[in-house]
Formats: sequence, C-alpha cells, structure tokens
Amino acid sequence: MRDVAIIEAPSVLGLRPSGVEELPEALVGAGLAAGLGAVRAGRVEPPAYDPGRDPETGVLNPAGIAAYTVALADAVGGVLDDGRFPLVLGGDCSVLLGNLLALRRRGRCGLLFLDGHTDFYQPSAEPAGEAASMELALATGRGPGVLTRFEGLGPLVRDEDVVAFGFRDTEESAAARMQPLPPALHAMDLDAVRDLGAAEAARRAVGLLTGEGRGDGFWVHLDADVLDDAVMPAVDYRQPGGLDPRELETVLRTALSGPGAAGLDVTIFNPRMDPDGSAARLLTDCLLRAFAARD
Repeated sequence: MRDVAIIEAPSVLGLRPSGVEELPEALVGAGLAAGLGAVRAGRVEPPAYDPGRDPETGVLNPAGIAAYTVALADAVGGVLDDGRFPLVLGGDCSVLLGNLLALRRRGRCGLLFLDGHTDFYQPSAEPAGEAASMELALATGRGPGVLTRFEGLGPLVRDEDVVAFGFRDTEESAAARMQPLPPALHAMDLDAVRDLGAAEAARRAVGLLTGEGRGDGFWVHLDADVLDDAVMPAVDYRQPGGLDPRELETVLRTALSGPGAAGLDVTIFNPRMDPDGSAARLLTDCLLRAFAARD
C-alpha cells in the first residue's frame, strides 16, 4: 500500500458552514487513517468565513480562498517532498485549487475529476457565488484573476489534461446557463461511463492523463456526490443517480494502480447528514479497498 499522509483541509470558504468541515474527523473516526496506516501530516485551518458576496468578483471569500490555496499547496508540497502520497480531506471543493497548485509548482499536471457536477459555473451564473460550484472553471483559468492566476503560473491545469468523470448535471447546468465545458476537456458523463463500463471508462480516463507529453502526474478529485444518492445522501446538493460503490472503487483502483496518480482529495461529504455514520463507513471502506488494491 502506498505511503499515505493525510492532510486535513476543513475549508468551507467556497460553500458555507454546512457541516462538510467535519469530514476529516468523520472519515478518520470511521477508520480511514488506521486502515491505510497513514501518517497525519497536519491540518490547514481556513481564514474566517465571510457570508457576504464580494462585489468585484461575485464570489464568496475570494481573498480567503486565494490565501488558503497557497497554504494548502505548501502542505501538500511538503508531503510530496517527503515521498508520500497526499490524501487531502476537505472541506468543500475549492480545496482542489491548493492541491493543483502544489503539482503545478512542479510542472504540468493532470486532473481526474470525479464529481456528480461539472462545477464549471461562472460567477454570474452561480446563484450564491460559491466557488465550490466553480472550481473546475477556476482551475482551468476561467474566472477572477485572484482565483485563477497563482504565483505567475497561469491556469493550474490545461483543458486537455482534465477528465471530468461521472457527472450527471448536464440538464441542470444548462438550465442555469453555466458556461459550456471547453471542447479540449475530456468529458465522460455518467451515461458514457455506464456505456463503457466503469473499468474500461477508468482505463481510458487514466490513459488520457498519462499519455506521452502529459506531464508529471495527475491529481484525483473525489466529490462524494459522484456516488449514487441512494447510498450517499450526506451531501449538500443532492441529485438522483450516480455511481454505485463498486463502480467508484473500480475507478479509484484503476487510477491508483499506476505511478501517475500524485494525490487525492475527498470533499463535500457532510457528517451532519449521516447521523448513524453509515455513509462515512461506506465511503471509508470504498477508499480502503481502492488503496489496498495497489499491491
């Protein structure tokens, strides 16, 4: 099993204090760290949350998210420097920016984006200004400069180095007038994954991220709402359908089975919506099986 180091990233700057900030304690309490034999590499505390939408950018907490991105990138970079695999427990999806910045500092990187939503909103179309609905757009350089241009590095990830996998919000996002996904970005919605089968879809996705000239590795972003709502109701923005746990395990196992995966984050799981802890155990067991299959 890979030498895993857990970083707690309980930021809700891109969402609201809904309960996702309690994700790290819930998954560790369900046995994730012990099951992985992981070291605890620290906790990156976010700045204070401001519920007021920034009038210039149209985004909640843009300066706080920018500062947090740099702090989290430093923590992830330290784990990488130690030769360990960073497992970042969010928090909302805006923590992705810090994880990608850590890789971008090292060169070109890719992204396997496992999420029930495409999260490609522009501020004018996002009703509450939540960066957790914009992080993929921000990561590819679309949005306010404070959240797209870090340390002079330009976009954190190129369109062609992204695979959006398992999303099922096409009708919803079109109705909200979200900007379309760019043609160079590789999109595999839930129907496409099902048509291919999870194993083949995952192999193709990893192939797109690890081909010649594709850089120095890819990050895996896991939003818990990519799972079927019937088994994972503990998320803030629910929608019917989703991957079943075995499908997600297959995808993660495939992504983690080679040297290309450089790190993984888990976001949006909300323990306050999981009073008996069953969803936390399901998610933890899925992760443990996926990591164990590396050997």
